[in-house]
Amino acid sequence: MGTSAVILTKKEGYSPEKLLADSIVAAFHAGVTLYFHNNQQYDKEGHFSYTTLNINERPFYDSGNSSFLFYIHSKKSPSIDFYYHEDLGLDADLKLSQVGHIEDIYGVQKLIFIFIYEYLRVNPNDLFWITDYDWIYTWEDMQKLKSLPYDPDWCYKDPKLLPE
Repeated sequence: MGTSAVILTKKEGYSPEKLLADSIVAAFHAGVTLYFHNNQQYDKEGHFSYTTLNINERPFYDSGNSSFLFYIHSKKSPSIDFYYHEDLGLDADLKLSQVGHIEDIYGVQKLIFIFIYEYLRVNPNDLFWITDYDWIYTWEDMQKLKSLPYDPDWCYKDPKLLPE
């Protein structure tokens, strides 16, 4: 399994329905294809656990299409618990949830960049974290990256080291 990534959002305001709606808006503005089958998964007690979106560069029938799965978890899912404040230099009192999981970023960096840029435009207080690295991307970082020539390795570089 490759490097995963997640959106971090304030725990108190998290709603799977809002994440789904904002993901649709982000995909629309990014000009990418989003497939939502409403394949809801449930835990052993019968409570909603998660659903997935498939975000594609182009429609499925196009060859050479890049895509990634985007998981939207329930508010009660243990998958959304976030414990890495210190590692990422975040205030420990900040109650965050890991939402919008992407399984593997390798090979889809540009697609993720386009989508996350639009997602953070809608949600400028959320953060984007590549889980193998001890840094996060803010809306301001994404704006700065957007102003530079595209770098396919953008997500493997500390955004705090971007040129001014």
